[in-house]
Amino acid sequence: MAKRVQVIHTDDIDGSEAAETIAFSLDGITYSIDLSADNAKKLRNAFAPYIAAGERDRSGTTRRGGSSRRKTSGTAATDIRAWAASQGMQVSARGRVSAEVREAYERAHS
Repeated sequence: MAKRVQVIHTDDIDGSEAAETIAFSLDGITYSIDLSADNAKKLRNAFAPYIAAGERDRSGTTRRGGSSRRKTSGTAATDIRAWAASQGMQVSARGRVSAEVREAYERAHS
């Protein structure tokens, strides 16, 4: 059995058939909107004086705040590694510190 799926984008302003999806950012938040050709032209014309006077972000990304790095709790791995090495324990120079080594450090420092 054959199936044909058709996606029809609707203009988010007036409900007509959309010609394109436009993405834009304001205050660090990225938005997208489906617009007909006429409404897309109106949006671009409305933004035109601000774009002309503004400065383009050359980084190529929009910052949203926050951090993409995982936050860890407890003692830094470098401190645990140094302690473990001083105790004669086998510990790798990089990567995750094993739970056994971390627990031994916690017991010794509590």
